[in-house]
Amino acid sequence: MRTIGAVLVIAATTAIVTNAATAGNWSASLNEAHRLFYSGRYEAAASLAFDVRVANPDSLAASELRTSALHFQMRRALGEPKNRETAWKQCAACQELMPVFMTELAAGQTAARARLEKNPADAEAMFFLGKLDLNYVWLQLGTVGRKTGWSEYWEARKSLDAVLKTNPGHVRAQVARAWIDYIVDTKLPRGTKWMLGGGNRKKGLLAVQEAARSAVDPFVQAEAMFGLWDMQVRERNMADAVVTARALMEDFPDNEDLAKFLAVHDSRANFTNAAVR
Repeated sequence: MRTIGAVLVIAATTAIVTNAATAGNWSASLNEAHRLFYSGRYEAAASLAFDVRVANPDSLAASELRTSALHFQMRRALGEPKNRETAWKQCAACQELMPVFMTELAAGQTAARARLEKNPADAEAMFFLGKLDLNYVWLQLGTVGRKTGWSEYWEARKSLDAVLKTNPGHVRAQVARAWIDYIVDTKLPRGTKWMLGGGNRKKGLLAVQEAARSAVDPFVQAEAMFGLWDMQVRERNMADAVVTARALMEDFPDNEDLAKFLAVHDSRANFTNAAVR
């Protein structure tokens, strides 16, 4: 007969193995959600990230990814209209997705802040709180066209600065902080720049370039590479943007946005297509 002690040991071991397996499933699902996101399949990425977050309510990474995917769904649905305010009001998909985004944002922020109340030095919670805040700020400022979300902006800026102070090599924090420098310098008037602590376009671009060259997790590097591509396009540096887009296409060949960009700007691709015809 097994002793009570032996039974307890077996039960504890079984629980540890089960939890490890479950955590492995969450990790695999989150990786797949990231792959879908960087392949431009935002709806599928948001759905899978939601499944991960429901199964593991403490997953700040799932909340952050889902808000990013929902934002990009709205951005794609809205397009590049001349009158952003009117287009936003007329965008049925945007109106449907916005409350979903806000609910996910609130869930992630609440979870991150609760962790920081228990442990103010929790670098993971600090980073994800900052990133969630920025997802909201960039949605309002860049996609909807509203200058709002300044409390979230300051919380994000302070959170990311705190992360980088303790860990200067945190690549995702480097990229997120670089976007603050870049957007504040390039998109906001001088008076607003000063009120928001200033920005530095060149510093932001250089930081993203360095992050993109870092040997890190593939999806972390993908985030940096997509950030670099976006900034290169904004800078009208199409030659370098084409090089970056080609590199991204090797890992994410199903991304329609990359394919469309290269079809227009990559002379090598155009030459190949002409030869095939």
